[in-house]
Amino acid sequence: METKKYQAVVVGAGPGGYPCAIRLAQLGVKTLCVEREFWGGVCLNVGCIPSKALITAGKRLQDIHTAATMGIQVSGEATLDVAAMMAWKNGIVKRLTGGVQKLLEGNGVDRLMGTARLVGPGVLEVMNDEGTTRVEAAHIVLATGSRPVEIPGFAFSDPRVLDSTKALDISEVPHRAVVIGGGYIGLELGTALAKFGSRVTVVEFMDQLLPGFDPDVVKVISRKLKRSKIAVKLKSKALGWEEGDSGALVTIETPKGTETLETDAILVTVGRRPNTEDLGLEDLGVELDGRFIAIDEQCRTNVAGLYAIGDVAGQPMLAHKATHEGELVAEVIAGRAVEDQARTVPAVVFTDPEIATAGLMEHEARDRGLEIKVGKVPFAAVGRSLTTNETTGFVKVVVDAADDRVLGVTIVGAHASDLISECALAIEMDAEAMDIGMTIHPHPTLAEGVMEAAKAALGEAIHVLN
Repeated sequence: METKKYQAVVVGAGPGGYPCAIRLAQLGVKTLCVEREFWGGVCLNVGCIPSKALITAGKRLQDIHTAATMGIQVSGEATLDVAAMMAWKNGIVKRLTGGVQKLLEGNGVDRLMGTARLVGPGVLEVMNDEGTTRVEAAHIVLATGSRPVEIPGFAFSDPRVLDSTKALDISEVPHRAVVIGGGYIGLELGTALAKFGSRVTVVEFMDQLLPGFDPDVVKVISRKLKRSKIAVKLKSKALGWEEGDSGALVTIETPKGTETLETDAILVTVGRRPNTEDLGLEDLGVELDGRFIAIDEQCRTNVAGLYAIGDVAGQPMLAHKATHEGELVAEVIAGRAVEDQARTVPAVVFTDPEIATAGLMEHEARDRGLEIKVGKVPFAAVGRSLTTNETTGFVKVVVDAADDRVLGVTIVGAHASDLISECALAIEMDAEAMDIGMTIHPHPTLAEGVMEAAKAALGEAIHVLN
């Protein structure tokens, strides 16, 4: 068995692993990056990037269909070429994943394809078609990501049943689709399918869509789903399915009794599970926190020289959180005195309209017993929203009543994903509401809604009634 020695090994080349490996090499640490499936991980290949490409395609198709409201007449009917759309999406993925390999190589990171397993302190065995390689390193970073959760009765191996990966590579748009799970993945993909022409039904076990999100946001999204003719079944559980005469028959248990939904495709989006199995964690005595690997503020596990980042290291399971941890742990390994003191990890949901949050949502602040002030500005009051014909939604700023510090910002509306970073910066800097309110924002822009909501929290808004 061949033995290779490094200062650091990163297991996984997703949005946490490859930035970690690159930063390690930049800091002069001899590094190997091991990947078992595809460079760029789930995010670049079968997650964030391809899903947003398809979501954007669906939005563009809808914009064409509704262009007449702006006086734009489109001759003929806009139709969808699924094969061409998938080729475009795959081209984006290929460009980005190829870029990851070039970045690793350009920064001096060695690469090895294969499945890694810990066999002792500071020792890995990596298996591939060419055999097994023993790798020794003083520092090992686990960045093995996560996978979709499979539920009883809905095996992903069946052609009718789709996980998020299969849903991003369809050859034709299903005429009817049942989405099991009304969280962000289910609503993102379900909305895209509806824009492509599917008749979509969402089945959610809880009493609201997007469990954990601001109820005001959920109301906005629910109204838009209704306008889009997407049916929603709340407090409902999918029991199983069987093949019918003209499609799959999905049995669900609802508050009104058992129902049967006829469909062509079943999309299961009930969450993701961290990839912690078959890594050899038990043999080394690595402590777990539920399904996740337990870490401290420097992403260290309880085993010396072993670190964990990204989805395997706890919530939130978001790509940008993984990247942050990856770069941070590289600094730790290089001997720098750093630790994770981030005040917030912003979250974005690419529904229609988009949702973005940073810090505490209003209900979270109230649940903690905090005395707060809230400023809320509808996008319908923002001039730029009117000129884009996208006025649905609002900006909500939550501040501490005692000192006016910004505790959180919630945005639901067009381009919310692009607006939230300013809000995350405000929270990281411990800014007061008027730090945002007195910052001159260019006009006319959607970001004026953030400025106005910050002022509204203090009763000083100009363009909405206080």
